[in-house]
Amino acid sequence: MDISASTIGPDSAAASGSDIKLANPRGFCAGVDRAIDVVKRAIELFGAPVYVRHEIVHNRHVVGELREQGAIFVEELEEIPDSDATGRAPIVIFSAHGVARQIRRDAAERGFQVFDATCPLVTKVHMEVARSGRKGEECILIGHANHPEVQGTIGNFDASAGGGIYLVETLEDALALRVRNPARLSYVTQTTLSVDDCERIIETLRMRFPRIKGPRKSDICYATQNRQDAVKQMALECDLILVVGARNSSNSSRLRELAERLGCEAYLIQDAAAIDPGWLEGKTRIGVTAGASAPELLVREVVLFLRERGASRVEELDGVREEVSFSMPAGLRE
Repeated sequence: MDISASTIGPDSAAASGSDIKLANPRGFCAGVDRAIDVVKRAIELFGAPVYVRHEIVHNRHVVGELREQGAIFVEELEEIPDSDATGRAPIVIFSAHGVARQIRRDAAERGFQVFDATCPLVTKVHMEVARSGRKGEECILIGHANHPEVQGTIGNFDASAGGGIYLVETLEDALALRVRNPARLSYVTQTTLSVDDCERIIETLRMRFPRIKGPRKSDICYATQNRQDAVKQMALECDLILVVGARNSSNSSRLRELAERLGCEAYLIQDAAAIDPGWLEGKTRIGVTAGASAPELLVREVVLFLRERGASRVEELDGVREEVSFSMPAGLRE
């Protein structure tokens, strides 16, 4: 979306002439769009409240908007009543990050009407670990402990056939890992990792376990890859990068880390109110991007903040055009 001077507002009288460069692509991905639409559509069809296990996506502005419309966010199914005031079975939505198999079973046993907003690319990883478990293989999951996507992926591994799953977070973990049967070993990854960091870990695992098998197609999602590629380009052209996204958003954090690794000063901000004006001193080229769960409205507010403090030109950088879309769950389609 083009953000021109006319859409943002007038220049400050004390304009310094700094340029704002906007990354492309940025912001919402297809999985986030779908997850938000699932909640809105469920409220439209069934009325409030609908219950969402965990934040639908990692952004407080999105969560706040949905809460105002009638979504109730819970961390555990135990927080959901058995029925609402009309005696209806609760409408329950699983977040874009996915859930463990046991949570699905628990929801079914309690008679909840469930709509699954898990990103299809996360579901792909769940299917990969489930397949390894059924074969009695061992599986390595590269990801961040305590992230809901990782918890859900581990919870989809069935060890009853004799296999096991290991979590590897760092290169050091990969070097220290011990497995029982290196001849029957596979790996999967969290979808929102640093592409470069993940590749180094995979190379180490392949060196240590030559017979390890990986997915036919990378588990890191297209949106994560595209946003990181855009930041790589922007880091070469800017002396400051502002990443709009939540602190608990893995893909947003990776964008900030990547920019800093490339030698560009970078900050992760929830919104324009989090910007320290001192960061802008002496900066002539300011890059702005957004994680996959940050709405474009927040980017516009950041651009407005910068223009009010002297930025004079807004430039949309070239980038990959994303045309991916995912269908709504059955029961919510038109």
